[in-house]
Amino acid sequence: MSSDDPTPRPTRLTAAAAVCAAEGLALVAGGLYMLVMGLFGDPGDSVSAETGGVTLLVLGVIPLAAARGLWFRRSWSRGPAIITQLIALIPAWTLLRASGSLIPLGIVLAAVAVTGLVLLVNPTTAKALGIGAQAR
Repeated sequence: MSSDDPTPRPTRLTAAAAVCAAEGLALVAGGLYMLVMGLFGDPGDSVSAETGGVTLLVLGVIPLAAARGLWFRRSWSRGPAIITQLIALIPAWTLLRASGSLIPLGIVLAAVAVTGLVLLVNPTTAKALGIGAQAR
């Protein structure tokens, strides 16, 4: 399907794009923070902070590209979006097993990832993206 399709974009597809965009922006923000602290701050290991920052910046491109693809109804975008949600469950699980103030962060991350997965595997989303037998 193309973005020129006259049918309105399903709310679930819009929400899935928003979830992916929020995750991408969070990764970019975290990467910028780590990079700036590595360059100008006083971290224990500036090389690790800089490397981690660049890694997060690069990883942030994936959900941002998926969000753009979902917004414009590109069928290829669902794969990277689903993979992003599955990968987000790993740090969520780690945070949930931590102690103190990290547990609420793990709950939020897990909720966002599960919400994203539910939105992405929904038949309405698949149909809007032209995926599967329903779309044909």
